[in-house]
Amino acid sequence: MRGWSPEVLEVLEASGWTSDRRVDTTAWRSMFEGVGLVMHDAADALLQEFGGLTASIGGPGINCARAPFELNPSLAWGEDDRFSEWSDSVGRRLFPLGELDDGRFFLGIDEDSEVYVVETWIASFGPMPQALERLILGVAPRRIDDEHKPSDQAP
Repeated sequence: MRGWSPEVLEVLEASGWTSDRRVDTTAWRSMFEGVGLVMHDAADALLQEFGGLTASIGGPGINCARAPFELNPSLAWGEDDRFSEWSDSVGRRLFPLGELDDGRFFLGIDEDSEVYVVETWIASFGPMPQALERLILGVAPRRIDDEHKPSDQAP
């Protein structure tokens, strides 16, 4: 175990997580490889342990509202262009993780285990495992500046 705080551990366990949990990521890997998004080791590791979990949280957080999220890459199916464009813009290989705030935003992870909100803008929750803690506790992600915005995105 990573030494999760009691609050984080409670949310994870309520979502179905256990310390020995392992999920087969083959279907997600093959789904996205067909459209050019290759699952890197960091995405594989996170999804093996947390893939398929839904955190049904809400209410006030540390510096932003806590929002539900689901770690299921297939929820981002059809958004491969968004992940590819942001990957090119920030110089990181982003792989889809799922959705945040009931589908309002997508989540992605880079090859260094940094977790992002991926929208028409991009923001970072930082590296795992802190990123998962921040998601659960309601810590606002750090917005990546506009110099990385894909050229076809409106200001």
